[in-house]
Amino acid sequence: MIRNIIGSVLAVIGAAGAVASPFQSWYDGRHGRDYRVQDLFNGITATSSDLWVSLLLPFAFAALVTLLGLVLRSRLLVALSGLIVLGFTILWMVRQGQRADGLTLNSDGTGIGLGVAAALGGGALLLIAAAVMSGRRSRGGRGSHRYVAGDRPPERYGGYGEYGDTGQVGQVGYDEPEPYRTHQYPPYDAGHPPAGSTEQHAWDDTREQQPWTPPPQQPPEPPPPDDRR
Repeated sequence: MIRNIIGSVLAVIGAAGAVASPFQSWYDGRHGRDYRVQDLFNGITATSSDLWVSLLLPFAFAALVTLLGLVLRSRLLVALSGLIVLGFTILWMVRQGQRADGLTLNSDGTGIGLGVAAALGGGALLLIAAAVMSGRRSRGGRGSHRYVAGDRPPERYGGYGEYGDTGQVGQVGYDEPEPYRTHQYPPYDAGHPPAGSTEQHAWDDTREQQPWTPPPQQPPEPPPPDDRR
């Protein structure tokens, strides 16, 4: 957050310096707004230029890209605006050097003026701002993962489903699942008919006829009465 604030301040200062540079002296007292953009590609001439087709045009576009980058918190857009400012400034220096057979900086105010320094400084600040900014982070935060349909969570979380280990709908349990327990049940007697049915009564009646059927247990006989008086 703090890095984005510092980077935004540097970007605004750099963009403002670049936009203000055409209104200052660039070479021999001639302002940057007097140079046409097409002269940077065809060669600099003494023809004066209108405001919106002068060097102000690329610098204003760079400022617009800077504002868009700050709104979107995009380091790439801020760096692109810095490259635009530096690119057009260096291109002007090359063309002006070809026309004047070299660039000079004199103490009497002739030669390179403050407008060039403002443009170079503004472009450098834009690049520094792009390096300082942290950019936009993902919505889920660093290292987060949002499960979607079809994802399988790690086994150490205990799985998830309609009812997780916590017993609440849609909530993932974080405890280790208990091992599966097997229960031993007596084997099902396929030959025994259902209880209460006609076959059950018939099966009970014929049990005495089966050789493997144990004899029914008789109740113990009561002791004989004591005849002693």
